[in-house]
Amino acid sequence: MQRTLTLTVNSWPLRQRFAIARGSKIAADTISVAIRENGHTGFGEAVPYQRYGESMETVSATIEGVQAAIEGGLSRSDLQDALLPGAARNALDCALWDLQAKQSGIAAWQTAGLAALQPKTSAYTIVLDDALRMAERAAAAQAYPLLKIKLGGADGLMADITRLSAIAEARPDAQLIVDSNEGWQADELARYADKLGQFGVSFFEQPVPQAQEAALNAISLPFCADESVHESSDIAALPEAYSWVNIKLDKTGGLTEALACIKAARAADKKIMVGCMVASSLAMAPAMLLAQQADMIDLDGPLFLTEDCPHGLRYDGAQVFPPDPKLWG
Repeated sequence: MQRTLTLTVNSWPLRQRFAIARGSKIAADTISVAIRENGHTGFGEAVPYQRYGESMETVSATIEGVQAAIEGGLSRSDLQDALLPGAARNALDCALWDLQAKQSGIAAWQTAGLAALQPKTSAYTIVLDDALRMAERAAAAQAYPLLKIKLGGADGLMADITRLSAIAEARPDAQLIVDSNEGWQADELARYADKLGQFGVSFFEQPVPQAQEAALNAISLPFCADESVHESSDIAALPEAYSWVNIKLDKTGGLTEALACIKAARAADKKIMVGCMVASSLAMAPAMLLAQQADMIDLDGPLFLTEDCPHGLRYDGAQVFPPDPKLWG
């Protein structure tokens, strides 16, 4: 029986406006694919990255451009050469992993050479807002020992320090990480590094534009690379200031390359965070394989949806559990 590929565009309403330095949204727009073959169906979901020039239209067109090849039996290995890293390859790669698991009866984690999946503790994101609202949301998130703070507001770094101070006061028990999504400037960050260092933040994620990141080597704060890493080959070229790497499926273009990134990060003596976009549990499920090998994870995307996909991941406070085989893998 010939393979068939179906593409679906989804818009998931959010519980609250999700704001970061680059903008905000009230719905999570995702693209899912279903690859059917011999009575089995593999699923994958991805989120276009506007930061890299992707849109729902361009990602859909990219998937449709390789539809004939996929339906003709294109392998997961050949897919890595057929498409560049990004959302389109992610959806297809993860669907092929799922299809293989269902056809073979061998779970994806076994194919990846991992031990049985275990629950993991996820960060919870406090979205960009004024200091009072961010502190209130942090206080309300008592179930989460690890908070990811979105900063990089248009009102400048001093205003962000006010936000961070309010959150630290509201949740003195919490471990904090900060993500300004390239929203700061290197000279300003250097000027206020001592103030930022007083909050005991575990790391500052991609705080300045990629073009300025070499300047981080002269700043005595812990940093995590995000937007600078797509493929495993990117990791060796990172500035030394990055002691952490954030690996996301939508950047790497799927689980296949993400697993290679894990190995490259370990070889470069980097700590690993596994992150996500705001999407349904179908997008998170493959990342649970990466989570087993990570030092920290941020897989809270489905918690912001008003309704998740069928067979969604189980969340118990900060604990996220492995996917049901009916969902993925």
